[in-house]
Amino acid sequence: MNIECDTRIPFPRPLVFQTYRDQLLDLIPYLPNVRSIDIKSRRDVRGQLFCINHWHGGGEIPALARSILSDDMLSWTEHNIWDSDTYTLIWRIETHAFTKAVSCGGENRFVEDGSHTVVENRGRLAINPQQLEGIPDLVRGHVASVVENYLSQKIAPNLLEMSQGVQQYLEASSLSSQDI
Repeated sequence: MNIECDTRIPFPRPLVFQTYRDQLLDLIPYLPNVRSIDIKSRRDVRGQLFCINHWHGGGEIPALARSILSDDMLSWTEHNIWDSDTYTLIWRIETHAFTKAVSCGGENRFVEDGSHTVVENRGRLAINPQQLEGIPDLVRGHVASVVENYLSQKIAPNLLEMSQGVQQYLEASSLSSQDI
């Protein structure tokens, strides 16, 4: 299943790109579906920044639902390659539930549009039914299809939420810098 989502942020491209890349922990208050993010590694190799981040989702899930869902079902590891020369991000998500079955990755481009930035999110999500352990063979294909549809419907809103969070963060930062 393809993932496509574009957003327009009313700030210059270098600032938007840097905020996504370097201010991730500062963005958490603006991301209601994220409980926390652990930065596992960041290393610069020939102008590219390689990052591994562990995300803990489920911020606005009711307590009863959260008691049924395991932490693995609400967490994922994101592997990123940031290229500041091309203003691109290549990403891959590793789920903590059904890790072998789920494949998800893509590329984001940060495109200058006057004094604004358009963030073009492109990705692909696929679930291999043969890798769904603990699911009877007879229903694996159906379960894979349902889960893939469900996840794909959650990813685009989360990408939009991230862009909105970046915009709110930058607006708040510019307001506080004006107060000085």
